[in-house]
Amino acid sequence: QVQLVESGGGLVQPGGSLRLSCAASRSAFSIARMGWYRQAPGKQRESVAAITSGGSTNYADSVKGRFTISRDNAKDTMYLQMNSLKPEDTAVYYCNALYYFFGEYWGQGTQVTVSS
Repeated sequence: QVQLVESGGGLVQPGGSLRLSCAASRSAFSIARMGWYRQAPGKQRESVAAITSGGSTNYADSVKGRFTISRDNAKDTMYLQMNSLKPEDTAVYYCNALYYFFGEYWGQGTQVTVSS
């Protein structure tokens, strides 16, 4: 069984920044793809950003230029640097990992609230 633990969420004012972390309990070297998703109240879960084992990234149009996804395989951790935050970024953010041989896993989520 694999566990993904997110951290770094919280309350921030519009225009502020936060960095989310996702720590995996199994080696990140065996992860094909990691990603961040978010779900706002009353809305479906949506993909925010993803990064492959080769380092290729993609982003939702709504966060391009403001969010940066990265991973540190030596620390089995993925990050999401979020800058210029907007109220519409408010959501629960989930970490996702697709392992080559062990399947797909989700974290428990971390709340991000952007409000003045």
